[in-house]
Amino acid sequence: MAKQLDWASLPFGYMETNKSFVANYKNGAWDSGTLTTDHSITISECAGVLQYAQTCFEGLKAYTTKDGKIVCFRPDLNASRMADSCRRLEMPVFPEDRFVQAVIDTVKANIEYVPPYGSGATLYIRPYMFGSSAVIGVKPADEYQFRILVTPVGPYFKGGVKPIKVRISDLDRAAPHGTGDIKAGLNYAMSLHNIVDAHKCGYAENMYTDPASHTYIEETGGANILFVTKDGKLVTPKSNSILPSITRRSLIHVAKEYLHMEVEERKINKSELKDFVECGLCGTAAVISPIGEIDDHGDKIMLPSGMEKGGPVLTKLRETLTGIQMGTEKAPEGWVVEIK
Repeated sequence: MAKQLDWASLPFGYMETNKSFVANYKNGAWDSGTLTTDHSITISECAGVLQYAQTCFEGLKAYTTKDGKIVCFRPDLNASRMADSCRRLEMPVFPEDRFVQAVIDTVKANIEYVPPYGSGATLYIRPYMFGSSAVIGVKPADEYQFRILVTPVGPYFKGGVKPIKVRISDLDRAAPHGTGDIKAGLNYAMSLHNIVDAHKCGYAENMYTDPASHTYIEETGGANILFVTKDGKLVTPKSNSILPSITRRSLIHVAKEYLHMEVEERKINKSELKDFVECGLCGTAAVISPIGEIDDHGDKIMLPSGMEKGGPVLTKLRETLTGIQMGTEKAPEGWVVEIK
């Protein structure tokens, strides 16, 4: 039974829950892992994560569906993406089947923190890994810790979905042939200054262009981008330095198979921005956040969908995917994993 919390008023923040999952890598192998009530971490002052930012993470959610089931959405893709991140950062891969099982076990151990259906809140799940042993020379750590924490979070949009303002950034999110396509902590660290500055200037996010030529639209600091053309086509940027968002991949499938839309994944020149009728950010937290205005160095591009509400195409797309997650739409095989 769910805890008696004011679910609708919860922030998107951390709350300590019953148990977290922890597994340690030592002498070339992972231990069996365990659930723990200890939510603190003790590591060497010289740990690889502290010296050389050797860490990666994932993010997914558990929900209560309309018929009362508690489910996770596509955890296998999070397992696969984390494996890619680990390989790129010279960290040991936590086996993908064990990753999914650990997610299930951690949600089970915190079942009363899964918000009830209709509350708008969800249980956010954060798997992460870091180098835990001492490293002073620039090299990978020898020992690692894989953990999963969970925390209930309130509705991303309090008071309804409102379009946001973003700006084209002069800074880069990722380097050419760098780590932009993995979920490394260092990618987010380098975006913090820019997002704080964007907020000071009245923008919700930064829209980054490709780091090589600053010509093509890529993504924002924490989300992929979707565009809709005048003739109803869904277009999303294609680049080797974009994080492969699980939400974006799911939305593309929904657009094609459920809404019978034409979808293009291609390079998008920033000169095309004025031609789109809708734009939105997509990710785990909000599914889709509509964009109403893009500021390109003083040239304000106002999306025809406006600043009052999201456009009809992205709204329908968002409603269909959240319907799949919440059990009001039939899910593709394997997308929804029930926590039993």
